[in-house]
Amino acid sequence: MGEDVRLRAVVALAQGMAAAHTPREFWRAAALGACEGLDGTFAALSVWQRDHGRLKVLVNAGVRAVGEEEFPDSETYPVHQFPEITEFLHDQWAGGGEPDSWVETAADQVPTGRVLGLRKRGRGCCVVAPIVLHGRAWGELYVARPPEAKPFTRADADFATVLSAVVAAGIAQAERLEEVRKLAFTDPLTGLANRRAVDTRLDEAIERYRVDGSVVSLVVCDLNGLKRVNDTHGHAVGDRLLERFGSVLSRCGARLPGALAARLGGDEFCLLAVGPTADEVVAVAEELCVRAAELELGEGVACGVASTGDPIGPLKSARRLFRLADAAQYQAKADRSAKPVVAGRHGTVIRLADAPPGARDRRRFRDAPTAGPPPRPRPPEPS
Repeated sequence: MGEDVRLRAVVALAQGMAAAHTPREFWRAAALGACEGLDGTFAALSVWQRDHGRLKVLVNAGVRAVGEEEFPDSETYPVHQFPEITEFLHDQWAGGGEPDSWVETAADQVPTGRVLGLRKRGRGCCVVAPIVLHGRAWGELYVARPPEAKPFTRADADFATVLSAVVAAGIAQAERLEEVRKLAFTDPLTGLANRRAVDTRLDEAIERYRVDGSVVSLVVCDLNGLKRVNDTHGHAVGDRLLERFGSVLSRCGARLPGALAARLGGDEFCLLAVGPTADEVVAVAEELCVRAAELELGEGVACGVASTGDPIGPLKSARRLFRLADAAQYQAKADRSAKPVVAGRHGTVIRLADAPPGARDRRRFRDAPTAGPPPRPRPPEPS
């Protein structure tokens, strides 16, 4: 294989990984790019799970044998069956050398785990390339050819080392992007999702509702008494109260499969569920109110629920579902209710949510006074 061909293979591998949008697309692109670059018929990408002492196969690409899945859920191998991933790397590379790739064939006299694997799956030879990330063994790239093909050479193994370095660079970039994504969609104090994540997921949920009628429910709640805690005990104690309530929210939300628990900001939180019935969501909201009332230093929670499973009228946008849930939460706060108020089951919520934009908006809902007479007018200033 000429240098120009191999250079094009490196470029194609890098471009394929860069175009991936999901981890599975990335794994497939890495395996297929290496397979094509080495003129193989099958490739696998595996990660070393140090905590379990196993190699986990992420993807099987190309011509798969009977029983091999493209994205196996449970195809793992104890690393003691493949000691090269640990012993070879540490003995040969930790001392200052480079993590070289190596070749094995089905005809080899020593029946290693990979030799036995080649024979079992009807393959003739393989090249194994360690993947090194941040100075540590991350996993391996495995490319195989059928028995009738020419076996891999030392030059092929050297090129596999180059390809594994390209894959490692792609993995590092993907991890950085994933970390950025997590930061962009995660509340740093509670570890819950943030408002941006809710908006994104809610738009997707409403689209699904329009397509197949899936029930979409939103629980919006304000943690009562946070300002008092901050003023009396300090913001560090207030932060701990927020964290504890975030844990309660996450625990209750776990009863709704796939629900998203989020902190919208300040003392405002929400649960977004797609699929469970409105009654199931209301039951979880009721449990949330009970558990919130038991938090030390807290004063419970004002909780509102809006669900497409209730009679809430036409839903033209995700914003309206948010306004309904927020209006229900506002009503719960105004009523000092120990239970959630549910849009479509409480007479005033829909009217409140559908008031003209100039009359009410989400911020006015949340900041409006909940009790007491209106302020007395001030006398006019003397002229």
